[in-house]
Amino acid sequence: MPARTLQTWVARHILVRLRLEIVCTSYLLFLMVMTTKHSLEEAARFSGLHKSQFSKVLKYHSNVAVYTLESLSKKQAKQVAQARQKLRELPWKIAIVVESTLQHRASLHPENAKTFNHGQGFVVGHQWTNIVLLLHDVLIPLRPIPFYSQRYCRDRKLEYRTEHDLVVEYIQQLQLEEYIGSYDPREVVVLTDSGYDNKKIQKAIAAKQWPFIIALRKTRRVTSARLSLTTPKSKQWAPIATFFRNHRWLKWQTIRIATNGTKRKRMEFRTRDTIGYLRYVGQVQLVCSEPRRRPEGRRKY
Repeated sequence: MPARTLQTWVARHILVRLRLEIVCTSYLLFLMVMTTKHSLEEAARFSGLHKSQFSKVLKYHSNVAVYTLESLSKKQAKQVAQARQKLRELPWKIAIVVESTLQHRASLHPENAKTFNHGQGFVVGHQWTNIVLLLHDVLIPLRPIPFYSQRYCRDRKLEYRTEHDLVVEYIQQLQLEEYIGSYDPREVVVLTDSGYDNKKIQKAIAAKQWPFIIALRKTRRVTSARLSLTTPKSKQWAPIATFFRNHRWLKWQTIRIATNGTKRKRMEFRTRDTIGYLRYVGQVQLVCSEPRRRPEGRRKY
């Protein structure tokens, strides 16, 4: 597709003012390009426009981006949700996925940057919390949550809030009916990794009556129904890693998952589970899983 035709197609879908059309579509196309640096200078070089045009759009029209994204998300979600079917391999029809994304710094001295460790060493960049809907295996992005560092808030006299506090507020304010219409809360599942293992987040999800699957840190304290009846209260709670070491009598179950590809490979896991209690949250199903050919340190809870 020629560049001008693609730009016209994008402009028809984002519905911005005519005077912002060229700048917005040029910036969106630039963000879609694989490059080592997504900066305003690179965007100007890519599009042939002046850098100031992009900085003015981002500074003075950020509300346009938020409004347009939410409008597009609601429109697409309503279309896809008209005939709901169960998600592939899952008993639910709608999934809400919460995951953080790290945007690498574009300069040596960026504002609102922080040092993060996302499992592959420490990097400096900007963090976003992305929240998406999954319907019929279609990924629909919702409004992301920007994270502001303590220094950035202090310099601009803003109230500093942790990422977990922002996620709690987002969940409480999320009106799913605006995206998919009326629904049964039992049709929804929330999926997150252990970075969002937080009792406030879990309580906020439970208040919506949504089931959730959340990876737990191995130090998170749990107990079983039997221990709560037979053990003194001071000794009931144990880290989940210790809990499953003490419950080796639970049987392992093998799960085989076929992978996409031409070689028809499959991944094999084994799991054990039991009904228990998550401290400060309530009754849950506790699961321990690991690859069947397990390397050290790969056990998840």
